[in-house]
Amino acid sequence: ALLRNIWHNQHVSASCEILPEIREFERFSTTALNAYLQPEVSGYFARLENALKADGFEGEFMIVQSNGGVMAVDTACRLPVRTALSGPAAGVIAAAYIAQSAGFENVITGDMGGTSFDVSLISAGRSMLSPQTSIDFGMVVRNPMIEITTIGAGGGSIAWVDKGGLLNIGPQSAGSNPGPVAYGLGNTRPTVTDANVFLGRIDPENPIGGELERLDIDAAGRAIDEHVGKPLGLTTVEAAEAILKVANSRMAGAIRLVSIERGFDPKNFAFMPFGGGGALHAGAMLAEVGIARAIVPRYPGVTSAMGCVIADMRQDFVQTINSRVDMLDEAALAAFMHAHVDQGLALLDAARTNFEARELSFELDMAYVGQTHTVSVPLKVKTDGSTVAAVTRAEIETAFDATYKATYGRLLQNGVRR
Repeated sequence: ALLRNIWHNQHVSASCEILPEIREFERFSTTALNAYLQPEVSGYFARLENALKADGFEGEFMIVQSNGGVMAVDTACRLPVRTALSGPAAGVIAAAYIAQSAGFENVITGDMGGTSFDVSLISAGRSMLSPQTSIDFGMVVRNPMIEITTIGAGGGSIAWVDKGGLLNIGPQSAGSNPGPVAYGLGNTRPTVTDANVFLGRIDPENPIGGELERLDIDAAGRAIDEHVGKPLGLTTVEAAEAILKVANSRMAGAIRLVSIERGFDPKNFAFMPFGGGGALHAGAMLAEVGIARAIVPRYPGVTSAMGCVIADMRQDFVQTINSRVDMLDEAALAAFMHAHVDQGLALLDAARTNFEARELSFELDMAYVGQTHTVSVPLKVKTDGSTVAAVTRAEIETAFDATYKATYGRLLQNGVRR
């Protein structure tokens, strides 16, 4: 409070506000990143908001969060760390909405853009949330976010042969500019899109978007031959097929990582490819991973943008209690829950938006005493939308046992819950 009185702008980040829970490094890392982002993000949002108003925009300007919800601009300026990986998260939200509209509750998404292939899993209509993620230099962002696995296998990812004679895809990318060789904008190294163009999977006579009248299939072939075909002793067609095989193999590996390695059978899921190049590889994913079917959105290139439009406003709050269940102060827990409800409703009211409904949900991060890793235990709490009923120790123990057994297949005999 003292610092805010003398500081010359509103950019102050306190860890007790950014992340009021245990784990010292994660608190510091998340708060430091939030402080680093505040001036940049706030300035960008201010310029964008002013530009929208100058162009006559009269709607409510919202920002997507990494948890798949949206927040008001002032909240985003205060907590910009919550926007990390928010772009891919918007695509997952749209995919869940489209899939449910088509009657599918279990979906694996594949967002293939110019640089990356982003994969996420939706089970029983709900996106998987992760409590934190790591970025470059070992920095941790501890903030609820949709679990997304990213690999460098986008349409613009460059194919190259290493010194050992192995074909690689990415992580280098031609991006959107200069883009693939076939675009004719200066890139000379073959990309995944060039392989698709050369093999006739993309019609060179009808490029989508931009001002290109025709894609240069001959230039794409020369680049594939020079950088992949000749080094590997393959014809141009064989080299192009090899590029797609390696790309498809990497994509399939990412899908297995979010499904099979976490106990989900791909046969029980539909695959939803989107982004500019996702649908081109849908058939290969079904064949390689064994997914049952694919759902291709009508406009796959703007699926993430659609997610920005349909996402609900959402606010997440955390608080460490650090207590054994058998010693838990039920009244103190109820007080924390009520405080979070009051904070959330205040932020919703400040957003000046009309809501069709408001939903409250509560989870406890729990484990047995002696364990480091926790499981998120959903609580069934009676609420009227603004107040919540107290939760008993017995109800918490029952909920923990159900969640822990569903996650690990067994309970620990005589284990003490915390």
